[in-house]
Amino acid sequence: MRSLVVISAALLLLSLSSCVTQKKYKALQSQLDQSNNLLKDCNDMKDKLGARLSSCENDLAMSRNSLGGKQDEFNLLKEQLADCKAQRDKQLTTVGDLTVLSKGANDNISQTLSQLKDKDQYLQMLLAAKNKADSINLALAVNLKGVLKDGLDDKDVDIKVDKTVVYINLSDKMMYSSGSYNLTPRAREVLGKIATLVASRPEVDVMVEGYTDNNPIKTACLEDNWDLSVKRSTSVIRVLQNDYHIDPNKLIAAGRGEYNQLVPNDNPDDMATNRRTRIIILPRLNQFYDLLDPSKAAAKIK
Repeated sequence: MRSLVVISAALLLLSLSSCVTQKKYKALQSQLDQSNNLLKDCNDMKDKLGARLSSCENDLAMSRNSLGGKQDEFNLLKEQLADCKAQRDKQLTTVGDLTVLSKGANDNISQTLSQLKDKDQYLQMLLAAKNKADSINLALAVNLKGVLKDGLDDKDVDIKVDKTVVYINLSDKMMYSSGSYNLTPRAREVLGKIATLVASRPEVDVMVEGYTDNNPIKTACLEDNWDLSVKRSTSVIRVLQNDYHIDPNKLIAAGRGEYNQLVPNDNPDDMATNRRTRIIILPRLNQFYDLLDPSKAAAKIK
């Protein structure tokens, strides 16, 4: 009986011990579950913080880049401000210089206006001198036509005024025998009338130019057309000097040969046109030089 009681007591104690252990186990298990949940929450929080940290680092990098750009803009604006200040200082200096020069500039303007007035007077004198020369040349041409018209064909004499000179074109058939440089009696008579008018104009020179056609020529006395044209002009010069006493210092002889033709040498009539002697009455060059001197220009137009 006593053994039964002991066994019963032992079983009761074992049963009680088992109940206590089971309860503790459940408590521990509950704590473990709570710890796991807490750990999971911590891990989630860590991931979120990690993402937030990465975002903050990106924002920081972008801010640094933006700050660098702003610094460059600031430096550029600083340089522009320095340039503006330098320009301002330069302009202030220029204004100061202009103020200093203003009196001298006014004096220069007054002097320039005075010089322009003098130049205008000089130009007026030149214009008057030119008008006088044109009038004299025109009168000379009219007189030449008047004294040469009698007994001469219009084709034998052509008188023109061109700019500052008078041209007298004399035909070959009136002046010379064919292929010769000997003057005809009619040519000497015409040259005498021209010499009378030239003698009344001491301020002019007389150039005589000889022209030929393109027919080649070569004789014992003539080498070519150049030679013939020169000898024809010198024949006229000698008559003006020796027969009509024109000052040889006023005479110029020139030969143009077969060149400077008026028309092509295509037929006898055109060839006759090109065979001519031209007398040019022109003012002496020293008169033009005198016109360039204001002190002498006034005397030329009186």
